[in-house]
Amino acid sequence: MTTINGAGRLIVIEGLDGSGKATQANLLAGRLAEQGMRVREVSFPNYQSDSSALVKMYLAGQFGSDPSDVNAYAASSFFAVDRFAGFKTDWGAFYRQGGIVIADRYTTSNAVHQCSKLPAEEWDGFLDWLFHFEYGLLGIPSPDLVVYLRVAPEVSQKLMHERYHGNDGRRDIHESNLAYLEHSRAAADYCAEKLHWKTIECAKGDGMRSIAEIAEEVLACADPVLPKPFIPGKPAEGAGTGGVQK
Repeated sequence: MTTINGAGRLIVIEGLDGSGKATQANLLAGRLAEQGMRVREVSFPNYQSDSSALVKMYLAGQFGSDPSDVNAYAASSFFAVDRFAGFKTDWGAFYRQGGIVIADRYTTSNAVHQCSKLPAEEWDGFLDWLFHFEYGLLGIPSPDLVVYLRVAPEVSQKLMHERYHGNDGRRDIHESNLAYLEHSRAAADYCAEKLHWKTIECAKGDGMRSIAEIAEEVLACADPVLPKPFIPGKPAEGAGTGGVQK
C-alpha cells in the first residue's frame, strides 16, 4: 500500500473492540507533538458527522440484529463513505500539507470485521476489492503503517463489560456477539500477516499489559515511518509548531 505522493504520514491503530486503540492513538499523538511534530488524531466511524448515518443504523441493528444480516460489501460501503467524507471535509488538507495523522480504526477495520462474515477462501478477493474501492476509487490515502493491538476476544469482552459499567445492553451488534468477535480475531490475524501489519500482543494472562508498556511498543513501531530525526523526549530538529489537533 502506498501513500499519495507529497503527502504526510498516516498511522493506523487497529484491533478488536476493547483493545485500547483510542488510548494508544492518543498517547502516540502526544509523544509526537512533544517533539514539535504536527499531529492530528482522527477516529472512525465519526459519529458526530452525518456521514455516519448508515453506520449508526447498521450497528444499532436497524438492518438486522446479527452482523451477517448485512453482507460484507454493503457494510463496508457504509464505513468507507464516512471515511471519504472525513478526508474531503476535515483532515485531508492537513495530511496533504505534510501533517501526521493518527487514526483510531480505518479501512483496516473493514478488512477485519467484514472478512469475518465470509469463508476464508474468499478473504483475498474481498481484500483486493476493498482496497481498490477505498484507496483507488474513493481516493482516500492508504496507511504508511498499521499497528495491530492483538487481544483475545474473551479479554476484550471483559474490558467492554467494564467500559459500560456492567450495562451490556449498550453494546452494538458487533460488541455483543462473541462468535462474531472470534471470527474477527481470526480475520485480523490473517490480515496482519498478509498485509505486514505490526502486531503487538496486548494481553497478559486473562488481563492486559500496562498501557505504558504497550505505548512504548507502538512508538517503536512508528519510528521507521516518522520524519527524522526522531528522539523520544526531544524535539525534532527544524520541527515547526507542534500540537495535537482533534
